[in-house]
Amino acid sequence: MPESEPHIPSPRSLIITFYGAYGREFGEDGTVPIAVLIRLLGAVGVDAPSVRSAVSRLKRRGLLVPRPATRTGARSAAYAPSEAAWQLLRDGDRRIYDRPSPDGDWLLAVFSVPESERRQRHVLRSRLSRLGFGNAAPGVWIAPAQLEKETRHTLSRLELTGYVDLFRGAHAGFEPTASGVARWWDLPAIAALHREFLAAQEPVLRSWAHRREVPAREACRDYLLALDAWRRLPYADPGLPARLLPADWPGERAAEVFAQLHRRLRDAGAGYPAKLWEEA
Repeated sequence: MPESEPHIPSPRSLIITFYGAYGREFGEDGTVPIAVLIRLLGAVGVDAPSVRSAVSRLKRRGLLVPRPATRTGARSAAYAPSEAAWQLLRDGDRRIYDRPSPDGDWLLAVFSVPESERRQRHVLRSRLSRLGFGNAAPGVWIAPAQLEKETRHTLSRLELTGYVDLFRGAHAGFEPTASGVARWWDLPAIAALHREFLAAQEPVLRSWAHRREVPAREACRDYLLALDAWRRLPYADPGLPARLLPADWPGERAAEVFAQLHRRLRDAGAGYPAKLWEEA
C-alpha cells in the first residue's frame, strides 16, 4: 500500500477552513479583521508574517477581498470571502458535512480541448480530479451523480463549460462495476488518506471524550485542525458506494470520527473567534 504524506496544514488552507467553519457568523459577508486571523491562527502555531502572506495570496487568487472594518474603532485591515469563495464554501458544506447516499447513477464528463489550448486541458483535468472524478478513459471522467451541481458551479466559474459535455446514467458493463471503480480511482491511496486522518484524530477524540469542560480556545484549535485535515477527504473519496469498495474500507470510520469531533467541538469553539473579534 502506498504511503501518504502526513497532512501539514498551510496558513492559506487554515484561513479557508476558518471561514468555512465560523466566517458566516461575522456579519452578512464574513468580514474579519486581520488582527483576529493572526491571533486565531496563532493558536494553531502559525506566526503573523505567515498569516499576512497567506491573506495576500488569497487576495491575488480572488478568494478574499478587503472590506472596511465593521466595528467602530477597529484599527486593522479586514477581509471577507469573495462571492466566488462563498460559492466554494457552500459547495464544500454539502461535501464536507453531508455524507452522500449514492443512488447508483454516475456522472460522466466528456471533454475535447483543441491542441492550441493545451493549458485549458490541463486546468480541466486538474479540476475534475480535485472534484473527485476518476479517469475512465482519455477525455472521459466519472464520478457519483451527486456531484453534478458542484461540477456545474466549478466549470462555469472557470469558464470551461464550452469544452465539456455532462451525462448521467448507469454502468451497463462489460466488467463488474467494482472492478471499474478500482481502475478509475486509486483506492489504496485514498484508503491511506483515511487512515492518516484516523491516526491523527482518533487520539484527539479520545482526549475530549471524558472532559466535562470544553474551553473555547482549545475546542476551536482542535476543531480547525480536524476540519482542515478532514475537508480534503470527501474530495479524494467522493462518496463511492460502499458495496463497490474493499471490505476493510476505513472511510466510514473516518467520517464518524470527524462527525463526533464536529458535534463535540464546533459550537464550543465558536466563542473563541467571537471573543477575539470583540477585542480587535
